[in-house]
This record gives sequence, structure tokens and C-alpha cells, in this order.
Amino acid sequence: MSISGYMRLLTGTIAVAGFFACGKVEAPKNSQISDKPPVAVESATAKTSSLTERIEVTGSLESKFSADVKTQIPGLVKQVFVTEWVRVKKGQPLARIDLAETEALAKRAEAGVKSAIAGLAEAQVATNRADREQARTLKLKESGLATQQAVDDARSETEAARARLEAARAQVGVSDEELRQIRARLTKGLVTAPLDGVVALRDVNVGDLASDAAAGKPIFRIVDNRLLNLTVTVSSADSARVKVGQALEFSVDSVPDKIFSGKVMFINPELSAADRSLKVIAEVQNTSELLKGGLFAKGHIVTGIRANVLQIPRSAINALDLTAGKGELFVVEKGLARKREIIIGSVNGDMVEVTSGLKGGDQYVARGAFNLKEGDKVVQATSK
Repeated sequence: MSISGYMRLLTGTIAVAGFFACGKVEAPKNSQISDKPPVAVESATAKTSSLTERIEVTGSLESKFSADVKTQIPGLVKQVFVTEWVRVKKGQPLARIDLAETEALAKRAEAGVKSAIAGLAEAQVATNRADREQARTLKLKESGLATQQAVDDARSETEAARARLEAARAQVGVSDEELRQIRARLTKGLVTAPLDGVVALRDVNVGDLASDAAAGKPIFRIVDNRLLNLTVTVSSADSARVKVGQALEFSVDSVPDKIFSGKVMFINPELSAADRSLKVIAEVQNTSELLKGGLFAKGHIVTGIRANVLQIPRSAINALDLTAGKGELFVVEKGLARKREIIIGSVNGDMVEVTSGLKGGDQYVARGAFNLKEGDKVVQATSK
């Protein structure tokens, strides 16, 4: 090898050694940059529908017709004819008070009536006899066989007989009235049901001493559950929206899978001074008697229905501010998440009305928005 060839080989060797001595190979600037993976979300299409405007309410049920039954006169309870929780009809006997003394007085009064009637008959006979005697005396006077004194005496006797007849008639009336009063007292000894219903309370037994209605406590309570009143409270802000005749839909814990309905019948003319709430009473038909008085009810008063209203689930809205009436959500445009501010209207349970910021046909993120940022790529799964 010549000297020049040897020098070229040495130069190349030094260059290679210097390259490896650096210990680092510079890569292209963008070779280690990778894109953020798409975020999986559940989306839905914004659609319009009819909106039932309502006011959420709570309250309690009570029987529209019920009665606390008391005795009208004091005395020992002689008989009790019913037990608790049995159905009774109006006028059906419930209990009887022992009125032996009054029964004796009634028999005496009956005898008095008979005596008065006999006295009336006797007075009638005497009056007829006096009339005939007066007529005979007048004929004798015309024939010159009787004096004027005899005629006057006959006339006086006739008037006296007629007076005794009127007194006898009055006595019959007095005896009849006395008997009627005693019989009325006897009827008060029989305690009867004032209405159709169920015996909700029996607080009396044979031998108990019953008091009169003014001082005594109820011995029976009769409840008719076929028609109920639902009393609810409405906030002052919603009080102007309530009208007589509006429907009230509700549920109770004892029958959770059934929705019952009633109709607003009465509205208190003034708000409660304590909490500024309005009391409203709805009438509920309960022919099946599934509902009971005293149950707690939760529901809403239907105040109106609007068509073509855009509503979305409450869970799809971020930073929801009911006081300010606004919130935020993400819509999907060309596979990218875009944040939008929306203006809300009515809130009905889990659904919220959107009045601005979203239109029908837009794809919005229903679930998974908590992982999103403006401009993120998304993979959509359509919400059912």
C-alpha cells in the first residue's frame, strides 16, 4: 500500500471513531410526538316534544266524609252491635243505651193518650146531647110549653158542653205531644251510623256509662274512604299558577307502582303567615279503596301543556345554575367536542327545557362529559 492510500484509510478510521464517541444519534424532531386518543362518550339527538308544565307538591290524604259518633243521652250501654273495621250502612244500629225508666214513662204516656181520647169522646156525646136538648126546648117555647128561662138554661148548657169538648181535644193534643217527646228520647237511646262507611274506632263496651254528646267522647268513628281529600302546599312563587279544576297526579309509598289522580277543588284565599305557602285541596275518587286516610302523597299539579319544546336530561348539563337559568354542555361536531352555553326554562323532574344554545337535531353528549375538553376527539355510542 502506498503512503497516500494509508493516509486515506487512517482519516476514515478517525472519522468513524469520532462519530461513535459522541454516543448519541439525533432523531427527527417529530418522531416522538403522539396524538391524544379519542374519548368515549354517549351521545343523543336533541328533539322537541310536548311539555307538561307542573308544580311539584307533597301532602296527606284524609277522608272527605267521616263522623265521630256520640250518644245523645247519658246512660248505661245495654248492647253493642258492631266491631271495629266492619262496613256499616247509614242508619244501621251501632249500640243501645239502657232506658228502662224512659220506657216506663212511654207506657204511661200511651195510657194518658188513650184516656184523653176517651175524655174527648165523652165530651162529644155530652155536646150532642146538649144540642138536642136546646133544640127541643126551643120547640116547646114556640108551643108555649116552655119558659124563656128554660131556653136560656139549655143554651148555656150547650155552650158549656162545647167548651168541655174543646178542652178534651186540647188534652188529647197535650198527651200526644208528651208521648212524642218520650218516644223521641227512646230513639236517642239507639245509636246509629250517620253515613255509609267503615267503623274505624269503637271505644265502648256493654256496661259502660255513656255521657251526653256535649260532654262525652266519641264512642265510634265512621270513615268513608270512597272519596278522599288531598291537602298539599304550594310555594308562593307558584301560587298564581294554581287553578280550580287542574289535575293533580301523585303516588304513595304503599302502592309505589301506581299513579293516582285527583282534581283541584279548593284553594285557600290567603297564604300561610308562617312559611308563605298556599294550601290547596284536591278531590280524589277512591272507589277501589286502595288509598287510605293519613297516607303521605308526593306528586304534581298539571298547570298546562306546551308543544314543540326542546328538553334534555338534567344529567347532561354541566354547571347547572337554576337561579341564573343557565348551564353548559358539549355537542359533537365532526367528531370533536364543542362546549356550549345554554339558557334553560322549565325544569320538570329529570328533564330540563333548553330555550337557547341548542337546537333540534344537534348531537349532545349525554354521558361522559366530565372527561372532555374543548376540541377533544370523541367516539360516540348512541343513547337509547
